[in-house]
Amino acid sequence: MVNPFEQVPLDRLRERTSIKWRFFEPDVLPMWVAEMDVVPAEPITRAVHDAMLRGDTGYLHGTGYADAFAGFAAERWGAEVVVERTALVSDVMMGAFELIRQLTPPGGTVIVNSPVYPPFHAYSVHAERQVVEAPLGDDLRLDLDALEAVCERVGGTAPDGRSRAVLLLCNPQNPTGTVHSRVELERVAAIADRHGVRVVSDEIHAPLLFDATFTPYWTVDPRGFSLSSASKAFNLAGLRTALIVGGAETADDLASIAEVVSHGPSHLASIAHVAAFAESGAWLDAVLDGLRENRALLGRLLAEHAPSIRWQPGEATFLAWLDCRESRVADPAARPDPGYIGLSSGPAKAFLEQARVGLSAGEAFGTGGANHVRFNLGTRPDVIEEAVRRMGAIA
Repeated sequence: MVNPFEQVPLDRLRERTSIKWRFFEPDVLPMWVAEMDVVPAEPITRAVHDAMLRGDTGYLHGTGYADAFAGFAAERWGAEVVVERTALVSDVMMGAFELIRQLTPPGGTVIVNSPVYPPFHAYSVHAERQVVEAPLGDDLRLDLDALEAVCERVGGTAPDGRSRAVLLLCNPQNPTGTVHSRVELERVAAIADRHGVRVVSDEIHAPLLFDATFTPYWTVDPRGFSLSSASKAFNLAGLRTALIVGGAETADDLASIAEVVSHGPSHLASIAHVAAFAESGAWLDAVLDGLRENRALLGRLLAEHAPSIRWQPGEATFLAWLDCRESRVADPAARPDPGYIGLSSGPAKAFLEQARVGLSAGEAFGTGGANHVRFNLGTRPDVIEEAVRRMGAIA
């Protein structure tokens, strides 16, 4: 199969109208938001095309999405999905938002393991919950002692019987690419149980595995939840739908999800995602092969053109977390400033203004993000090469 990242010429990429290619000025190379520069798998395109031809554009019905995901999870991870313990939502973060609101009282706490996807902070605040960080360790893995201390401090049961706190986990971790091991997750589940904390795990990048075994959270915690979607791995962010999968003791929680949330998923998006999970495995494998090549390329390019930038390759995702603390663009005033885009501070600002490379600012990812940038590997190799050359010229 042709490398999916070499299929679309740069001039055609620049014709795209989504945020990745339209947010910045035309001379900026966009290496930021989590969109891949690929064409969707043929089964996905065919499924959506056929649905449009037959006018199948109404409201979503049935368990087709959950059934397709169950097959994918069994094949790729050896994990069993009980379809009756699933719920469809419009996207992963709206699912997280609803679970946070349902599992904790107003004024409750959301624990996050920073640096982490910026909407974890933003959505939690919008849900009127406070955010408390239990940062990753220096090795970019979960610091379980720090997590236990936080859970002990903010956990417990509220007067209305709900948990005082939810741990919003990210696995694989965005932006680091860390995949939490089964042993780590079992310890997380034990900590959460001891301190009355519920766990919700964003697993949207889980199909994009390189060097690790993925363990869905619902398989280790009977009161836990996983949030999954085909949107990242199959490049379907514009076709929004997602699935909540609950552990063995979550049936009542899932039954309580408000209709305003469960009524949101798109039928056409579901058709696309079903085709992704059920029929597009060969395409996904080709994407993973292309990403492995791009990861190796990035390592060579950084060593040659920007040796002051450090990178610990992750075990999953098409995102690279670059450490610029020893570079010339390091900003002594950079500090955590969670926000969705976060382009106005630290090295990301310098790379944008001086090198014309658009990156996600590490400061937006919370504690541990200062003087880092997130670099999107899901693009053409020649675009990666040009971006690193530009960055190296000022770093």
